[in-house]
Amino acid sequence: MDIDAFIRANLPLEPVSGAPEIRLHRAGPRSGLMRLAEADPDFGSPYWARCWGGGLALARHVLDHPETVVGKRVLDLGAGSGLVAIAAMKAGATRALAVDVDPYAIAAARLNAEANAVIVEARLADLTRGGPPADVDLMLVGDLFYDPELARSVTPFLERCAAAGMGVLIGDPWRAHLPTDRLAMVAEYPVADFGDPSGVSRDAAVFSLGI
Repeated sequence: MDIDAFIRANLPLEPVSGAPEIRLHRAGPRSGLMRLAEADPDFGSPYWARCWGGGLALARHVLDHPETVVGKRVLDLGAGSGLVAIAAMKAGATRALAVDVDPYAIAAARLNAEANAVIVEARLADLTRGGPPADVDLMLVGDLFYDPELARSVTPFLERCAAAGMGVLIGDPWRAHLPTDRLAMVAEYPVADFGDPSGVSRDAAVFSLGI
């Protein structure tokens, strides 16, 4: 299956709730994502097709505070749809790299960047598995603390980034595995988090990580 063609045909471009400056290809009830799952046995959860609270808060923060990213090279870790990377480029970043472990997310991030007339480099990789931090000025991380095993790999990677002199901003709706004892809250935003089955707005925060 041609993933780019499938996304263009079945996931319409829609303004992002809370960040209408950005439009994303988003899944709806008739998007047919089950067809992707049936065609590819390695198809995982299509988190890249929906908006999540931490990414929404982080994107809103970057758009409202462009000084956070102006003139900087940024990396959107676990980028999913590429929302945060796109927001960074719209706010004046010099380069945005969207990194994810899911090839479908990489396709979506690339198409979403194109739809928003910004350049985002989308890369398939797991940067948390050892090795040096990426050569960027700022790490932007949305919604990567929903799972304990993932949190155990992401947290030390971000600590290495901070120790190397990079800024680290995390967006998250206060999930259980967020290392709050190491974070300082920068701002808080009401968001409609897809991960909340009730579908109601909740607060998500932007945090900085320091060493």
